[in-house]
Amino acid sequence: MEECQYDRDLQSIQEARVLARKGKKAQEQLATYDESQIEKIVLNMVKTAKEKAEDLARMAALETGFGNIADKIFKNHHASTTLYESIKEMKTVGIIKNDQQNKIMEIAEPMGLLMGIIPSTNPTSTVIYKAIISIKSRNGIVISPHPSALKCTMEATRLMNEAAVAAGAPDNIITCISKPSMKATDELMRSDEIALIIATGGSAMVKSAYSVGKPALGVGPGNVPAYIERTADIKKAVKNILASKTFDFGTICASEQAIIVEKCIEPQVVAEFQRQGGYFMTPEETERVAKILFVKGHAMNARFVGRAARIIATAANITIPEDTKVLIGRQNGVGEGHPLSYEKLTTVLGFYSVEDWQEACELSIALLNNGGIGHSFSMHTENPEIVMKFAAKPVFRILVNTGSTQGGVGVSTAISPAFTLGCGTWGGSATSDNVTPEHLINIKRVAYGIREIETDSSPIDKSAETSQDDMQQLLTGLMDLLKQNGGQ
Repeated sequence: MEECQYDRDLQSIQEARVLARKGKKAQEQLATYDESQIEKIVLNMVKTAKEKAEDLARMAALETGFGNIADKIFKNHHASTTLYESIKEMKTVGIIKNDQQNKIMEIAEPMGLLMGIIPSTNPTSTVIYKAIISIKSRNGIVISPHPSALKCTMEATRLMNEAAVAAGAPDNIITCISKPSMKATDELMRSDEIALIIATGGSAMVKSAYSVGKPALGVGPGNVPAYIERTADIKKAVKNILASKTFDFGTICASEQAIIVEKCIEPQVVAEFQRQGGYFMTPEETERVAKILFVKGHAMNARFVGRAARIIATAANITIPEDTKVLIGRQNGVGEGHPLSYEKLTTVLGFYSVEDWQEACELSIALLNNGGIGHSFSMHTENPEIVMKFAAKPVFRILVNTGSTQGGVGVSTAISPAFTLGCGTWGGSATSDNVTPEHLINIKRVAYGIREIETDSSPIDKSAETSQDDMQQLLTGLMDLLKQNGGQ
């Protein structure tokens, strides 16, 4: 009798169910661990991530073709060692607050088994980051990889799970779907064992995570404007923008997407960009690049995500100087007909010139509403008053005098190190924060009574109470009314 061979989609669904069951069992055991046990596990995960940072970076670059190895190594370090320094003193186990004056105690409880959706642009660093913040808060996690980054995502998951288990965690506390499919992802999202979804990826995937009817932390897209105001240190501003946009060839959603410059300093800014490796395309060249960058409207062509400027220029049949780092195209509007006004996770920038900060303000809002609402805004200025004018913009990360990539993920700023950047309700997210272990705990409160309850606290004014005689008259009147209407 021929052996039954199940279709791949059925295999993937079954695998999702098995991983959820095993993960839930492991998490229930981890939930009993104390702070010292969790610390030991997290430290070993960080140690392993540090040792394997380069191997994982090479795997990711080779498998996806996105970005570059050096920056992926840095991202793996940021997701582990830098992250650890930020969270090591964070209280996530047991009593996390004890207010003796008000007699209230806060106790951390894990959420349960989590699901982590991983993007192909940051396939290993996001696994490391989500695994560490999950374990720090005594949660388990099942990883849903992007199919185009399956091997490196699985390897990062395996390393994190083995490191955790070696330090005392139960097996299957960190697992990954090996047969990714939309049906498997949907099955996992809807699984009873999953308590919370952490979604990092495209808008459609994030919206899907929020649609299943259970708690989710998702991130919206970033369409970050970078405003160079007239008082800015132009040389430094250009250097920061180029360092940010070329970091892993623009694959981080916090990277700049459009430059906004005041006309009074435009010549100096353009000259500085050209001096440092920015190539200003002609209108015809801009059109050619836009045609290969986007498919189906303004969706990015995956072939050109996270690519060097030279690769894009060659594909568009454009000749550029040898030292070119970023391609820059002038735009005179936002939305349809202005392709570089959309998010571009690669080494291409839009360029706008404005009269003053008021016009820059209006343009920034238009760009943010064009696919970046709630995410991040970058500005370069030496005027604190201008900073506060732009603090009112509809974003939750206002990054001043730094590259928005490094600033947004917490490399060059004091913002929490993270690879899941919430966009608040404006961007359709449940949080406006960079997600940390504190977002992955439930807080139980033990509260003692501190105020006596009045036993005679009726709100009725006793002086207005109906007297016995008044009540008798009322009843007599009602009886007369009933008789008149034939009542009994």
